[in-house]
Amino acid sequence: MSSALLAIGRRRTTAERRRDRERDIIRATRELFDERGTIDAQIDDIAKRVGINKALIYRHFAGKEELFALTLVDYLGELDKSLDEVDHPRRAPLNRLRALSEAFVDFCLGYPAFTDCAMSLLRRTGEQLFGEITEPVMMKLGTAMAAPLERIAAILAAGQRTGVFDEVDTDYLANHLYTQTLGSLHMARVGLIVSSGQPGHPVVHHADVGTVRSTAITATLATAVGRKALNHRTTTRSARAGEKS
Repeated sequence: MSSALLAIGRRRTTAERRRDRERDIIRATRELFDERGTIDAQIDDIAKRVGINKALIYRHFAGKEELFALTLVDYLGELDKSLDEVDHPRRAPLNRLRALSEAFVDFCLGYPAFTDCAMSLLRRTGEQLFGEITEPVMMKLGTAMAAPLERIAAILAAGQRTGVFDEVDTDYLANHLYTQTLGSLHMARVGLIVSSGQPGHPVVHHADVGTVRSTAITATLATAVGRKALNHRTTTRSARAGEKS
């Protein structure tokens, strides 16, 4: 065998080893996320879980933020499979959106670290993200996010055609619902709500997970229906007022 072919073989083997190690690191990161949450998952712990020196992690990833972004890609792939399992195109758009919202909320509750990781990236500006994450990884993250968002946008468009949902840009609204749900589920993650007590003495309560879940789902449906619900309510009131007069 020629030296050129041997060199190609060695490069291919090296590339394969690199991909395998990257997968191992992402798998270990997700395991630690699910066990401890994102805050307590340190690079040292991830390296120990894989059985490598932590310096090797920085040879594969630009930094902690990039590693977390790729771990989020892994979560998003699983989320899209969960949404696909409950999505039935022949259902009415409102029922389809309810099924997807329930699956999304339950995924967030089942994997709290997914909510943490997604919220962590959402808190950064686009400029900050591109400064911390390389373009190929940003492409992977964007592609992973686009899959469930495209599914939601298609349902919103179907609902608009049948007159059920408000006439709002479907891509924008899909992104809004994604962010809105993550924010709602963060309340379950924190586990607390605050109310006013005596002056200067706020009262802290436990946040009931079931209430957070149902409210998040209802909020998704209400946002999709939007102004149509307000218009219907106004029309109904006007009709009742006319009947009384």
